[in-house]
Amino acid sequence: MIESIDVRALAKGVSHGYLNQVVANVNDHDVHLSVMHAPYFWHVHPDSDETFVVVEGTLVIETDEGAVELQTGQLLTVPRGIRHRTRPGGERTVSLTVERRDTTTVRSDEPLR
Repeated sequence: MIESIDVRALAKGVSHGYLNQVVANVNDHDVHLSVMHAPYFWHVHPDSDETFVVVEGTLVIETDEGAVELQTGQLLTVPRGIRHRTRPGGERTVSLTVERRDTTTVRSDEPLR
């Protein structure tokens, strides 16, 4: 039997720090629940696009070309090979992230601006 996943209930218990856990699998992709209170490090995925869907709050996605603010209900895909980092636009953000299973994450330095 298939069952629904209540992402808001899963996120409710996270009051600080950072949570990134796989909550579903779709073909060869994972769906992650991400709850963040602080920025994630700059990184790049050379082998997978990464799609973000905001469930709660504001998510800021920074790239070398600038930043995009996503509000609840908005979606953005960062193409493979684009250096980026995510951070909450306020105190906390909850989002779903979809990327190829076992994708490579390469940490990178802060951009020169």
